[in-house]
Amino acid sequence: MIIFNTDLDNTIIFSYKHYIGENKICAEIYHEREISFITNKTAELLKKVNESTVFVPTTTRTLEQYNRIDLGLGTPKYALVCNGGVLLVDGQEDQAWFEESCELVAACTGELEKASELLEKDENRSLDVRNIRGLFIFTKSEKPLETAQMLNNELNTAKVDVFTNGVKVYVLPKRLTKGEAVMRLKKRLGAELVISAGDSEFDISMLSCSDLAILPQELAEMYSFGDNTAVHKGEEVFSEFVLQTVLDKCAWAKAE
Repeated sequence: MIIFNTDLDNTIIFSYKHYIGENKICAEIYHEREISFITNKTAELLKKVNESTVFVPTTTRTLEQYNRIDLGLGTPKYALVCNGGVLLVDGQEDQAWFEESCELVAACTGELEKASELLEKDENRSLDVRNIRGLFIFTKSEKPLETAQMLNNELNTAKVDVFTNGVKVYVLPKRLTKGEAVMRLKKRLGAELVISAGDSEFDISMLSCSDLAILPQELAEMYSFGDNTAVHKGEEVFSEFVLQTVLDKCAWAKAE
């Protein structure tokens, strides 16, 4: 069994702000607006990948945000949302998985509460402070780097990590990572091989623990992932490179 864990935003789907050519399909509608897209070629490759692997969308998106996405595949057998804290099986939450996730982050509850209090007082904050299922904290800031620095100065960074992504600011327990979720699912399914793809800091733990990591050149230049990597350097859209690499790896594994 080959599991393919992949980030979604800027890995498989792209915002309307990101040019991916004219041959594209809407993948997400929000407030009656088309906001995310995949290329036509991505859609074709996704169908082949879905037939060749256990395809697992693996995202920091909440369940509500994830459910807005339509990749043209129907409901995936498995999906990991909330940075791996929630597992969906045939579109339904796995309660045992969520309870285990809550146990993993239990020691960080105090730091998450402290983060919420600090952010409520932050003059740079531009969105309400959101506690996502008791798993992590999320908000937006007009000066995200300043907000992140403030949090790093005040919080116990042995227990939590602070991330920024554009104007978004996150505070996540150390064990609430995509990598942790990938290994949990691999153990549950008894998979022989895990392939992962991602483009940001949120994906580092997942890429690092996979048998094959697929990532853009800029991320490869910032972090070391060892030899089992495929780095996107070409002109094609990243999603197309990712999916073709997965298919090539599946063909190689089948021939072994």
